[in-house]
Amino acid sequence: MPLPRALFFVSACSLTIFVGLLFTHLAEHAHSFLIVGLLGLALSASLNPRFKGFAYSFWIIAAVSISMSFPQYFLGFGDFNSKNLIIPLLQIIMFGMGSQMSLSDFKGIIKMPKGVAVGVLCQFSIMPIIGFMIVSVFKFSPEIAAGVILVGSSPSGLASNVMAFLAKANLALSVTLTAVATLLSPVMTPFLMKLFAGQLIEIEFLKMMTSIFNMVILPICAGLIFNLFSNSSNQKKLIQLTSYSLIITLKNLLAYLASKDGLDSIFQALIKDLCIFALLPLIGAYLFKSLANGRKDWLEKVLSLISMIGIAVIITVITAAGRDSLMDVGLLLVLACTLHNLFGYTLGYLFSKLLRMDEKDCRTIALEVGMQNSGLASGLALQMGKMATVGLGPAVFGPLMNITGSSLATWWRNKK
Repeated sequence: MPLPRALFFVSACSLTIFVGLLFTHLAEHAHSFLIVGLLGLALSASLNPRFKGFAYSFWIIAAVSISMSFPQYFLGFGDFNSKNLIIPLLQIIMFGMGSQMSLSDFKGIIKMPKGVAVGVLCQFSIMPIIGFMIVSVFKFSPEIAAGVILVGSSPSGLASNVMAFLAKANLALSVTLTAVATLLSPVMTPFLMKLFAGQLIEIEFLKMMTSIFNMVILPICAGLIFNLFSNSSNQKKLIQLTSYSLIITLKNLLAYLASKDGLDSIFQALIKDLCIFALLPLIGAYLFKSLANGRKDWLEKVLSLISMIGIAVIITVITAAGRDSLMDVGLLLVLACTLHNLFGYTLGYLFSKLLRMDEKDCRTIALEVGMQNSGLASGLALQMGKMATVGLGPAVFGPLMNITGSSLATWWRNKK
């Protein structure tokens, strides 16, 4: 029997035993069979070319089940708290995104104005409204409800670009929409949270805006600088470097308005940010050119792997931190996030169809709307100091959207 099939057989047996034990007095031992079953399923999918697209989702679900069963091993090591990994990992993921981008990615705004306008409108209307409606029906506690709305108020992430590629949709439009939505997120996400979740938890607009700049915009700028200077053929480098430096300055101006710190501390923070997000990527670009001969394909693979591991770590840590709350609302929250995700795909597609968009564009917008940047939402929950409650919605939504997104993309890939 081939190894993938044997692993699938073992996982099926383990999951069957898990379900059987749930209805007996041995239910407390069932989680071991669940973990074995999910790990077997992940390994089986990884080794089977037909199901390789689902492997990452299965690995995340397996990691989540392990962190639910043994949360103490994921909360920290000695005096180190695992939640301190979340922001740096998110910044690395966003740097990877920026390093694969250039200003040419924004030319899609000129080439596909209708697609970009419709996509952005759907992105920042359908998901927050549906999130608000779902939490109103499910009657979650205020902080859990705010987490669901936070996911809906976030921009799309890199996963939507991968799914657009798998679905043979309009990849150029997908990349442009992700870039535009991400750049709009420092304003739109705090605004939507204030509008839909302001009555649930306290939303500090400027503080949230500064957090998004720090976690998303500045690392993307660092990636753009890296890409700019690792490409010797690119012109007008000084103009672009100056523009990115002005964005870093703007973030520190917002931080000054939000915190009312002294000018000395803000100036020190500005120098620190310029060194980390401008000077360091510039030096890294020249080292990359000299040591790796500009092997962009190698760099892309490494950064993709780091991003995948980073997202898995973020979700696992949040799950472990919020285990008790998740045990109380687990199935309801999974159902709510599933509905949120599926309504995003459906309404994004139907609204695009209603406006007589091309079929490829309709599929692209559906994926962009349904798949959110749950990593950013998790980081914002941490910055609010509510990772174990507000962070649960993003932690559940992330693995779910990967499963539904890859399933939808695979179905569309084989359907003209």
